[in-house]
Amino acid sequence: MPELPRALVLMSADTFSVQFDGARLRQLADLATLGETVWAPSLDAPEVQDWLPGVEVLITSWGVPLLDGAALARLPKLRAVFHCAGSVRTFATDALWDRGIEVSNGANSNAIPVAEFTLASIILAGKRAQVLANDFRSLRGERGIAERRGELGNMGRTIGLVGFSKIGRRVAELLQILADTTVLVADPYADPEAVAATGAQLLPLADMLPQVEILSIHAPSLPSTRHMIAAAELAALPDGATIINTARGALIDHEALAAECRTGRLTAILDVTEPEPLPSDSELYELPNVILTPHVAGSLGKETRRMVDEALADLGRFVAGLPLESAVRREDLEHLA
Repeated sequence: MPELPRALVLMSADTFSVQFDGARLRQLADLATLGETVWAPSLDAPEVQDWLPGVEVLITSWGVPLLDGAALARLPKLRAVFHCAGSVRTFATDALWDRGIEVSNGANSNAIPVAEFTLASIILAGKRAQVLANDFRSLRGERGIAERRGELGNMGRTIGLVGFSKIGRRVAELLQILADTTVLVADPYADPEAVAATGAQLLPLADMLPQVEILSIHAPSLPSTRHMIAAAELAALPDGATIINTARGALIDHEALAAECRTGRLTAILDVTEPEPLPSDSELYELPNVILTPHVAGSLGKETRRMVDEALADLGRFVAGLPLESAVRREDLEHLA
């Protein structure tokens, strides 16, 4: 057996209490050497100061501090960071890769609940269920409410996915359960064969938009993708289309979206917004064809333990001298969330 690396769990207290139950702490102890203090909220915690110089592995999640040059100077033996959450952008700096430190994350596991939420939203959008629920509440007692929202049902729908990310790919796979639907994907980085393997078809965004009745966003939030869905893109959607966003709010121009939804031409289902939360006077709260949820699509509660399992699996590979399955590389950040 190789010598087990010294490890420290570094994340917020609330996150640690949810993600690390007894079974996962025992699994961590089987894979790494732990100090008297297993967890700390920051590198400044007094109880870990003597342990930091020997730490080779960090187990991180939400609440991890920035790992810049100054932080890494306090961790001279650090060799790997296993992030029990999705994006590493909140803490990863070039200093990590400059030092040759390996990084992995739980994005594969976080894709599961987001894709499930998106699938449910798409199915309900085909029936216009969320909007009709608002109509039913405001028009109580009236008949013929369903007929006011146009064609209902999922048979024959054309669904568009913007981004063939881990989540976008999983959504495309899940959509195969719907009979008689067409799934289109727009992503300049996607492999056409990988898209085709999910039963979807790869198209340029401009070609896809006029065809789709439901558009779901799964692109990363980068300077180049800010407001990638703006007035021109929204105008290209057919009348009655629904746009779903479970990615990041900055991908959609909210003023342009409000203008389209105000007329009733489009419906929006937004789990993320810009800013988040929206200001209390935002028009989007008032429009009956805009459905808002408070960023609940991603991993919550016990769902977040999947990402711990993914991190611990990669820690096991690290100990065995094997390549990390969920590795994140510096160049990946050019096109990943």
